[in-house]
Amino acid sequence: MTPITEVEGRRLALSNLDKVLYPATGTTKGEVLHYYAATAADVMLAHLHDRALSFLRYPDGPRGLRFFTKNPPPGTPDWVRTTPVPRSDDPDARQVLVQDLPALMWAANLVVEFHTHQWRRQTPAVADRMVFDLDPGAPASIVECCAVALWLRERLAADGLSAYGKTSGSKGLHLLVPLEPAPSEDVTAYARSLAVEAQKALPDLVVHRMTRALRPGKVFVDFSQNAAAKTTAAPYTLRAKDRPTVSAPVTWEEIGACEDPAALDFLAGDMAARLEHHGDLLGPLTDARQARPLPGG
Repeated sequence: MTPITEVEGRRLALSNLDKVLYPATGTTKGEVLHYYAATAADVMLAHLHDRALSFLRYPDGPRGLRFFTKNPPPGTPDWVRTTPVPRSDDPDARQVLVQDLPALMWAANLVVEFHTHQWRRQTPAVADRMVFDLDPGAPASIVECCAVALWLRERLAADGLSAYGKTSGSKGLHLLVPLEPAPSEDVTAYARSLAVEAQKALPDLVVHRMTRALRPGKVFVDFSQNAAAKTTAAPYTLRAKDRPTVSAPVTWEEIGACEDPAALDFLAGDMAARLEHHGDLLGPLTDARQARPLPGG
C-alpha cells in the first residue's frame, strides 16, 4: 500500500520508500525524500521560487532509465503551479513551478534532478543571474576547475560583479552571478566574451568551445547555459550519479584550497552540517540588493 502523507495541508502518495536508488551507498528513496524535506527544503525553495523547472527523471536510480522532461508529468496535481514557457515546437507549453514544500515533495517523489532557467517566470528570457559551467575533460578534474574559477572571479570583480560557487554534483563547478535583469542574449554574449578571454589568458587550461576533441586535460567554460532555453542543475539538487551527490554551494576558501577532487565531493548526508555551519552560501543570489548591472548593458 502506498502511504499517504499530509504536507502543509496537501495529501501526497509517497511510493516505494524502501527502494534503493543509489546502490553504491544503499541510499533509499525514503532517505532521498528525507533529505529534501528535512535538510534542503528551506534553502532550496528560495532558489526554485518563480523559476520554470525541467526534470531529469531517474525513477529506478541512476543506473536505470533516465529521461529529461520539460512538460508537467502526467498526473501532476492541479494544486502544483505551472507557468507558460512557449517553445518553437509548442507555443502553448507550460512548465512546473515548485513554490512550496508540498510541490517540492511531490517532485522529489518522482525522483528527479531539478533544473532551472536563469530567469523568473514574470520575465521570460530576461535573466537575473549569469552562470558559468566549468566542465573538466579528463585527466583534468574539479581541481583545475577551481583554478579557472579563481581567474573568473577576479575578472568578474573587475567589472563590478560578484561570483558564487557550487559544485555541479558531477565532475565540475558552477559559478553564479547575481544580475540586474538583462536580456538572456546579452548575458550569453558577455559570458562568451569572458570564456574567450579566459582561454587567451589560460591557454593550457581553458577551452571555450564545446568540441570534445579540444577538451582533454582542459576545462570547458560553458557559457551557453545563459541562453533563455537552457537550464542548469539547481542548488542543492541531488544528481543521478552512482552516489547521492549534491550540487553543493562552496566557499571561495574551499575553492582556493582545492588540491584533491574529494575535497569538494559532497553527499546528501553532508549537507545538514554544512548548512548549520555556513548557512546558504548562495543567499546573495536571492537578494535583489546584491544584483549588479551587466557591463555594457
